[in-house]
Amino acid sequence: MSETLNSTQLMASATSAGRKRNGGRIGRIPWYTYVLLVCAVIVSMFPLYFMFVVATTDSATATTLPPRLYPGDNLFHLVGLVLETVPFIQSMINSLIVALSIGVGSALLCALAGFAFAKLEFRGRNALFILVVLTMTVPTQLSVIPQYLIISALDWVDTLQALIVPGLASAFGIFWMRQHISSSVSDELLQAARLDGANTWQIFWRIVFPVIRPAAFVLGLLGFVGSWNDFLWPFIVLKSPEMYTVQIAIKALQSQRSIDLGLAMAGSFLATIPLLIAFIFVGKRMVTGIMDGAFKG
Repeated sequence: MSETLNSTQLMASATSAGRKRNGGRIGRIPWYTYVLLVCAVIVSMFPLYFMFVVATTDSATATTLPPRLYPGDNLFHLVGLVLETVPFIQSMINSLIVALSIGVGSALLCALAGFAFAKLEFRGRNALFILVVLTMTVPTQLSVIPQYLIISALDWVDTLQALIVPGLASAFGIFWMRQHISSSVSDELLQAARLDGANTWQIFWRIVFPVIRPAAFVLGLLGFVGSWNDFLWPFIVLKSPEMYTVQIAIKALQSQRSIDLGLAMAGSFLATIPLLIAFIFVGKRMVTGIMDGAFKG
């Protein structure tokens, strides 16, 4: 017993001596790491802040050298002009409908497809998964013409479903969920559920989906942000102002011959507010979901 205590004391003294030799920095983050993080935050936030500065002043602020770095008092005037020029509130509602539909739909559908590729046995599974992954190498612009022909044949031009349906599933989302399910859900757990009489849908909804819910949440949030910021496809499909999404409404603020940067930045600031609110409330959960998937690999 005494020998054990002596060995424990020797190990403790050696550890404390090692900490002293290392300057007491074991488990501590160096000061320059915080400096780099602060610089990264400033560089990342400066475009957003400068957008707000221009939105509170006028177009001349964006081209002034040296640039003006403090806000003005013109924000409410420019916001009023934005609301008078285009149906901006309706555009934000349209974007919210599209973004929520794509976020929730892509999380569920990609989780289902990922579950099928990861845990179900069927002929041609690996070849089909490789084909899905290969579609990630195809530029988005190449699919615009065939996609528009399909939407036109369905008589969906100038409708919100023309934006929602094509975005409900993606190759990246299927790949993301397939890899997460493969690393997070064991085959033995699924076999035990089948022995208990559970069918495939019950296994997915009651066993698999609760495990992968953080990853599905991250995928849904990425889909929400991507659809909210999408410009090319809505610009091609939507025709009438009452169907505009928020990015098309910002484009409508610009005339064909000139660009009022103050007006455009005011509209961009209004369009950014919902994303900022979303990240304030769910940003921590998003980081947790990403790190959860990273460590389980």
